[in-house]
This record gives sequence, C-alpha cells and structure tokens, in this order.
Amino acid sequence: MSTLAAAGGRHSRAASLPARVLAQSRYETVTMVRNGEQFLLLIILPILALVGLTVTDLLDSFRPDGASRLDVAVPGVLVLCVISSAFSGQGIQTGFDRRYGVLRYLSTTPLGRGGLIAGKLLAIVAVLALQYILISGTAVLMGWRPEPLAVLASLPLLLLVAVAFTGVGMLIAGTLRAEATLAILNLVWVALAAGGGVLFPTSALPGWISWLVDLLPSAAAGELLRGCFLAGQFAVVPALILAVWAVLSWAATVKWFKWV
Repeated sequence: MSTLAAAGGRHSRAASLPARVLAQSRYETVTMVRNGEQFLLLIILPILALVGLTVTDLLDSFRPDGASRLDVAVPGVLVLCVISSAFSGQGIQTGFDRRYGVLRYLSTTPLGRGGLIAGKLLAIVAVLALQYILISGTAVLMGWRPEPLAVLASLPLLLLVAVAFTGVGMLIAGTLRAEATLAILNLVWVALAAGGGVLFPTSALPGWISWLVDLLPSAAAGELLRGCFLAGQFAVVPALILAVWAVLSWAATVKWFKWV
C-alpha cells in the first residue's frame, strides 16, 4: 500500500514552472502555425513578398552599389515576419483568448500570469525561428549569399524588434474587443508593410511624412536590419527608437491590460 501511495504521490506532483511555461509555449506555437489564417500571415505572405520584390524592379532605386535585389529585400521581409508573428499573430490570438475567458482561466492556474506571458514570448521566438529558416532558406535558393556575421548579428536585433511589437500587440489585444483587435491589427499590418518603412526605406516617402514614419517601430526595424545586412553596421538611432517603443508599450500593457 505504501509503495502505491508513494507512486501516486510522485505522479500527482505539479510540474515545475519552467515545464509549465514550455508546455504553454508549445501550445501557443502549434495554435499559431496550424491556424490557416495565421499560417497565411506568418509564412505565405512574407514568402510572396520576398519573391515579388526580387522579380520586380521596385527596390532597384534603393540598392547600394554591388547589392542585389535579394540583399535589399530580405531584411525587410524578416522584419515583416516579426510584425506578423509578434504583433498581428500573437495579438489576434490573445484578443480572442481574452474574449472567450481563456486568459482569465489560465491566470488562475499554477501557470499564473507571468508564466502565461513567458509562454507567449517563447512561442513568438519559436515561430520567428521557423520564419527565419524558411525565409532565409528560400532566399538562399534564389541566390542570396549573406555575410555569416551579419546573419548572427541580425538575431538579437530581431529579438529587440519582437519585444517592441509584442508589447504594442498585447496592449491592443488587452484593451480592445477581439473584433476590433482583429480589424486594427490586420489594417496596421497592411499599412506598415506598404508604407511603414519595412519593405521600402522611408526615403521613398514625401519629406515630412518620411520624418514621421521614421519614428515608428516598423521604420526603425527596417533601418536596423538593412544596416546590419547591407552595411555591416549597428544603427544606433533606430535601435534607440525601438527600445523606447518596447519600454513604453510594455509599461502601458502592464498598466492597462485587461484579463477579462
């Protein structure tokens, strides 16, 4: 009897916090990737953008000497991937989880609010890693040959971009209704992709509009990644802009996020 009781006690012990966070992260990742609409946003559209920018002459006027279309296109498409996963994808999922009471339920479990947020962040990193592999692999097949150091340097830069956009996405998802979150995040995704300095440098925009767009996290992210891959440089001002957006958005999220 004592042996059975001991065995039952071992099996009834709650999982550790890291194990709970990893389980939540796996769930969030699989949910994002399996959803048809999310898969279109996370994978298909960025790949189509990469191919479209490479086979057309849209980026020719922005190419530095010796750079190919792929060299200019890949950094922007990688930023678009981050916006898709950290901003739109996770924001929409969080908004509907909040609507259906999932967030309220999970926040009262042993996972807790901190564990739930950590699981979401890890899921974003996992999806971003998948996107990076697919986009860079596609680009390599098309003839892209980046500097290895630029590839390594881009990883922490993309994490900074992800932190900033996750904060903004969570703020919207935690303060607006799910339907409004869905509409706003999708509209903002299109606006940033088209004229937010992501795929095209802000020099393509009129003067004062260009100056305003430069202050957006999308334009800062685009400049940061293009500086990394095209010039092998760390763009300080765009990095500071992203850091400010990250701090302010997460501070606002902590203050105003509603779990119900």
